[in-house]
Amino acid sequence: MCSRIMFCCRGFRFGFRVPKECLRSARLESARRQDRHASSFEASIKKTALFDFHRDQGGKMVAFAGWSMPVQYKDSHINSHMHTRQHCSIFDVSHMLQSKVHGRDRVKFIESMIVGDIAELKDNQGTLTLFTNDKGGINDDLIVTKTDQGYLYVVSNAGCADKDSANMKAKLAEFKAAGHNVDLEFLDECLIAVQGPATAKVLQPGLKDDLSKLTFMTSTLTSVFGIQDCRVTRCGYTGEDGVEISVPKSGVVALMERLLANSEVKLAGLGARDSLRLEAGLCLYGNDIDETTSPVEATLVWTIGKRRRQAMDFPGAEIIVPQIKAKTARKRVGLVSTGPPVRQHTPILSPEGKVIGEVTSGCPSPCLKQNVAMGYVDSAYAKNGTPIQVEVRKKAAKAVVTKMPFVLTNYYSGK
Repeated sequence: MCSRIMFCCRGFRFGFRVPKECLRSARLESARRQDRHASSFEASIKKTALFDFHRDQGGKMVAFAGWSMPVQYKDSHINSHMHTRQHCSIFDVSHMLQSKVHGRDRVKFIESMIVGDIAELKDNQGTLTLFTNDKGGINDDLIVTKTDQGYLYVVSNAGCADKDSANMKAKLAEFKAAGHNVDLEFLDECLIAVQGPATAKVLQPGLKDDLSKLTFMTSTLTSVFGIQDCRVTRCGYTGEDGVEISVPKSGVVALMERLLANSEVKLAGLGARDSLRLEAGLCLYGNDIDETTSPVEATLVWTIGKRRRQAMDFPGAEIIVPQIKAKTARKRVGLVSTGPPVRQHTPILSPEGKVIGEVTSGCPSPCLKQNVAMGYVDSAYAKNGTPIQVEVRKKAAKAVVTKMPFVLTNYYSGK
């Protein structure tokens, strides 16, 4: 038997019969190409040291920022989200870029790229800050910790790792050429986030340090359940009390197993991490902030140190600082809505139906049982309590501008 294959050439249609064995051969070759493509993709995607551990634990792996990461485990997304809010979850965040800045001029070096006042930090204190560009946009958000070991510990986003490392290397070359004493070290270690109200109870038995003295955005270099050289920082991306632990690859599986031996602890993936951070009103780089967004538009003025504003010595300062007083045409806001869930790129409308902005992140809130989102609107509509609309599936639904965080945060202040 034969099959007919049709094709077009310069407007004319041709057809000819192909032997069945040729079709079979073509299908086999197509399958081989697909296998080669899959193998190439598999080889190009990065894996954390916990990749096999995730799969053994039932993790559903997806591609994220060039890495294979678990989006969820056996529990549903909602159950995982709520477990974090009520108990304790572990997230693998080893895909994030970790680095150290050494040398006498390390503070001057990092401040040449960011808006934060690192010089004023106490030893082992950290802060959220922003890499900015000459156009006043945000190149990335990051946490810088001023350690008492003579270096700065820096954590920035996986999706910006290539850009951030290139910018830091270029600035390093510039500083060294000018005779400054500074050096840069990129770390090859794992990073896990232990998040939830039970974090201290779960972690304290494995620490010699007193966790009650480690407050939000402070850090210590210590051992964790016998694993040496771990940096424990009280911070996270969920709005809950918690820590991030930078741990040598050789000890990360043992640490995960030790933590999971506690019945309070479960694994959580990217799905729960995203809905938790949105309830906490936290930005996701690439969604809610990017190179075209200024810190003022993003309502992140608090990240700009007072001394830095006065000195105007960070990239884009001549654009950003005047915006603080003059205001901006648009502003990042939170909103809650009725009807179908709102997602990224959903149009935001005035009560009269005029497009006034766009949603950058949105989801149904597992805690609040209603839709929450953040996005940018014309400044005239940015006041909390302002009634607006969102356009979902070409239909308008009622919404209201709302203060963030949507869910009360529980960061540990020592009180």
